[in-house]
Amino acid sequence: MSKVELGPFVSVYSGSLGAGVDEVGRGPLAGDVVAAAVILDPANPIQGLNDSKKLTEKKREALFPEIQAKALAFCIARASVAEIDKLNILQASLLAMTRAVQGLNPQPEHVWVDGNKIPRWQYPAECVVKGDSRVAAISAASILAKVTRDREMVALHEQFPKYGFAGHKGYPTADHLAAIAEHGITPHHRQSFGPVRKQIEQMDLF
Repeated sequence: MSKVELGPFVSVYSGSLGAGVDEVGRGPLAGDVVAAAVILDPANPIQGLNDSKKLTEKKREALFPEIQAKALAFCIARASVAEIDKLNILQASLLAMTRAVQGLNPQPEHVWVDGNKIPRWQYPAECVVKGDSRVAAISAASILAKVTRDREMVALHEQFPKYGFAGHKGYPTADHLAAIAEHGITPHHRQSFGPVRKQIEQMDLF
């Protein structure tokens, strides 16, 4: 088992099947939380990987198919709005990441998890704070998850154009909060989140 340097990234062990996992969508008021897991191929490197939030939309969209084509394995998974409301957003995020890793074929021998919480699973794993900018496999996972979720929010915008989902992607911007106040909530809003719950309570007063 040997260490390799991945460009600007920290050293990681390449002698076993290591996966990176990340999630997108903890903060929004609407939509699923989406996670992705990726096992990269050291023999088929991908240039330009970074934290998805630091990349332009154009760059993320270009990397999306390249990651899928060059990775040894990848899986995109989610936890639904109903699961978020039932479990809370942290547990739903961990569930989505678990589903993503479980969906990999082949299965990883080690997992790097972005952040500071490891799901309860059987995989040897370690947390990497800001891992989406430090570990290439996590960066790749963050790109797959973000592009997938952003596309879903654009599709949701087509169903509910008054809410502006294509622009804010479900996050609690002033425009989004104003739309909720004016038009109420959709079935895709997370009812356990404060601004959404507040709107429900106001509606119940009438």
